[in-house]
This record gives sequence, C-alpha cells and structure tokens, in this order.
Amino acid sequence: MPRLAHLCITLPLIASLGGYLYWAQQRPALGHHLSDLRSELAANQGEPSGRGNLLGIQPELFASDYQSSARLRLKLAAYLEHARSAGLLNDKTVAVLPEHIGTWLVASGEKPELYQASSVNQAMAWLAASNPLRLLRALVAAKGSERLSDALFRMKAQQMASDYQALFGGLAKEYGITLVAGSIVLPQPQVVDGRLETGSGPLFNVSLVFGRDGAPLGQPQRKVFPIREEQGFTAAASAAQLQTVETPAGRLGVLVCADSWYPAGYQQLAQQQVELIAVPAFLTGNGNWDKPWGGYNGAATPTDVQLKPGELSEGQAWQRLSMPARLASSGAAAGITVFMRGQLWDMGSAGHSLLSHDGQQAIAEDGPGARLVNLWL
Repeated sequence: MPRLAHLCITLPLIASLGGYLYWAQQRPALGHHLSDLRSELAANQGEPSGRGNLLGIQPELFASDYQSSARLRLKLAAYLEHARSAGLLNDKTVAVLPEHIGTWLVASGEKPELYQASSVNQAMAWLAASNPLRLLRALVAAKGSERLSDALFRMKAQQMASDYQALFGGLAKEYGITLVAGSIVLPQPQVVDGRLETGSGPLFNVSLVFGRDGAPLGQPQRKVFPIREEQGFTAAASAAQLQTVETPAGRLGVLVCADSWYPAGYQQLAQQQVELIAVPAFLTGNGNWDKPWGGYNGAATPTDVQLKPGELSEGQAWQRLSMPARLASSGAAAGITVFMRGQLWDMGSAGHSLLSHDGQQAIAEDGPGARLVNLWL
C-alpha cells in the first residue's frame, strides 16, 4: 500500500512536469501583423558636400516588433528605404540606431504571452517560464546582484549575438552604409575572425559598428558608465577601452548613452583624433524629457558639473551636459545622439535626437512615429 500511495503521488507529478516541459518547448506560429512602418524626416541640417552624413534613425518600436529578428528587420528596412528615397544614403553615410535596440532580441522567438505582457517584469517571467532548463544552466554562471536578469540574457546570448550581426550587418551591406547598430547586452563579447562571439564573463552593454560590406569594424564598444537600472547585471568598462574606427566619413567614436555625459570618454577619443561621435541613447518613461532632471542616476557627478538635480528639465540637461556641450573637447567636428521611441511593455520612452556640427547645435522636434534626423558633413 505505501508503494501504491507513492505511485499515486509521483505519477501525476511526473505527468505534470512532462506536460510543462512540452509546453515550454512549443513556439506557436507568429502573426503577420506589423506595426507602423512609416517615418518622418524630422531634421535635415546642412547641404550635401561629398563628405557624407550622419543619419539618425529614431525608430518607434513595440514588443511585437521583437517576435523575430526578421520582423524587426522589416521595420528598420522600411526606415532605410525612406532615407534612400529622400536622397540621404550614400557610400559615406554613417547611420546611427539607438541604445538597446539589440538588447530586446532576448525576446525573439518566444511565446505570444511574452509580447502581450503588461510589464517588463511580467514579460521576463514568461521568458523564464518558457525556458526552464536553459535558465537553470545560465543561473549557474550568472554574475552580479541581479542574477535572474543576468541569466535571462546569458541563456540566449549566442542566438542574440548571431541575430544582431546578421540583422545589422545585413542592413549595412544591403544599403551600402556604415551602421552604428545601437547596443545589445551580451556576456564578454568580442569579434573573432569577423564574427561576434560571446564568452563566460560578465554582461556588458555594447555597441558594434558595421561597415559597408556588412563586416564589424573594430571591437564591441562597451558602456563605461552603466546607469542604476543596469548596474545589477551589467559591468562597467574602462574609458581606456574606448576606440575609434575608420569610416568613409572619418574616424568615428561611439559613446553609449550615459557615457556621453562624462569628460573621460571625450578625452580618450581625442587622443585617437576622433572626427565624428555617435551616441546611441535610450530614455525611459513617457514624457520624461520635459520633467525635472534627476541627476546622474547612480553614477558620480563629473567634477566639472555645478548644476544640481531639478535645476533643469531632462531635455535641457541632455543639451547642456552631454554630447552637444562636450563635443568640442574631443576635437570632433560633428556628433549625433539618437533615442529609442515607442512602447516596450510598460517602459515608455522619451528623447529628442540631437545634432552638433562645428559648434552649432540642433534638436529634432518630437512627434508621433519614427523620425529620421540627418546632418550633412
């Protein structure tokens, strides 16, 4: 009888576990609905001179756009088609995408419930529940104080890196441009023999530049100053690791979002005779551009900043304390800051793309939908 009772208990548990594992492995066919593919030319500074241009692509993205890398590609290709038809693409174009545009490839190929979730936390819970065995393996190697967040990115890192290179390298090659591919969170990423590879070390928020042939230029540029929300699962790089890459438009440096607020990055790039600076950026929270600036969000305030939190709006702070105000210190002639827009679960978004050229600044007007922001060099 005890044996029979034991079987009565364990068999349903085994059946339930088997059912759960079967459910976790299933990936229903994706729908065909695409969000709005339209974009508007929000700023077009200067005149064509044969020296090329900095083209900011400020996309409007939603969770459903990340159902697959192919869906995301359709949307980004539509923006580039608009740019081409407007005469904004040439062999010296440097196009710039926003921070974390590659990070959310972590959601690619998952269950419909993930894209329909009402919050990021709920979406990540679905991601965890749908990948139990992979998650357990990744938890063993996870680092930082937010081990679950680390593990969720780590368990999909190899596929994310492959998708990132195929997507953005493919777009660069198809449209014959240099492409600053926003950023992506990966463990110990590096380019080996032309291929973006991941390692077993800590996660970094990195940006990679792709040349006109679709191949990576240089190594992934790691973020030096992660913000408070990133510090629990991404590591900080050294400013000494900042690099420039040669492009047809000139030597290009990339400062990932918050890095554009600190003098160390500009000093390092100045030593490499940088000529152009691209800043992929992401500001969460609908309407936050016009709200009081809250300070440096978990990182030390640079010694040359006297302003205190609340003295400026967020938008004013971006204009007076980041790239437009610091570009000259690097010796670069031109720079661009490009924001992500849209509604990824409950995060919201804000930000007006910024342009700076030979001491002159411009800010793109805000509006619905995707925006193109162009600066002729």
